[in-house]
Amino acid sequence: MPLRVTFLGTSGAIPTVERNPSGLFVAREGEELLFDAGEGTQRQMMRFGTGFSISQLFVTHLHGDHVLGIPGLLQTMDFNDREEPLAIHAPHGTRRQLKSFVNALDNRPSFPVRISEVGDGDVAYRAEEYEVRAFATDHDTRSVGYALVEDERKGRFDRERAEELGVPVGPKFSKLHEGDPVELDDGTVVRPEQVVGEPRPGRTVVYTGDTRPTAATIEVADDPDLLIHDATFADDRADRAADTAHSTARQAAEIATRANADRLALVHLSSRYAGHTEDHEKQAREVFDGEVLLPDDGTEVEVPYPDAEE
Repeated sequence: MPLRVTFLGTSGAIPTVERNPSGLFVAREGEELLFDAGEGTQRQMMRFGTGFSISQLFVTHLHGDHVLGIPGLLQTMDFNDREEPLAIHAPHGTRRQLKSFVNALDNRPSFPVRISEVGDGDVAYRAEEYEVRAFATDHDTRSVGYALVEDERKGRFDRERAEELGVPVGPKFSKLHEGDPVELDDGTVVRPEQVVGEPRPGRTVVYTGDTRPTAATIEVADDPDLLIHDATFADDRADRAADTAHSTARQAAEIATRANADRLALVHLSSRYAGHTEDHEKQAREVFDGEVLLPDDGTEVEVPYPDAEE
């Protein structure tokens, strides 16, 4: 089951020629999610072919570089005769302001737009096989991050062992894999634990939005497969990062190490580093042993299952 992340915008507050403000598109088996929508997000969605069929929009905070793309995106959806509702999730205390923003210039979408507020520990969205959890971040306004956490998967079914135990090929295989015992013609009972392995982990993608380094990022999910972290500055502006409630690339790498992340993507890069992100990568690699990514706008990342190589 594919899980794909498309980076729509990787710049900090000020866009550059190469980088748009914040936007992250996630596609999972036919469902499409959007995290933040800075200015120009709809054009990035056209440019990189994601389409507009998102069901959920997760807003980390209401600074312009994370939300200025919302009115235009909703208007385009309206022009395209959208009928499906859109759910928008945002930090506690921002619903009224966000609602006014959605209806800016008296533009009221013809499709339902539902805004909900979330805080640390809340499940912002529950789907059939995964959930999106909100967690506390440390920015200079009301803010949260989000973690997409898949449910555990069934253990692998040992067909050879099942046949050795006399289970006939057919419906009883499925019943055992679903966790139910089966009775054979001779009265023998075969239990699931005899032929089904331990549950296997799903995948986890964590997106911080803008934040200083926080313990909540480490605690929200076990061993994330992909951590997408604020890395606005390099070491040369560490004081500036603290003053403006952002992180450096090194600090992001320290969080990734403590969280036991598999991969780290550095985003929200300040325009002062336009075209010169070598220090970000170098400083992150000095701390983090996993894979370090500095995605460009349009970069797509496939997130495999943790046991994909087994």
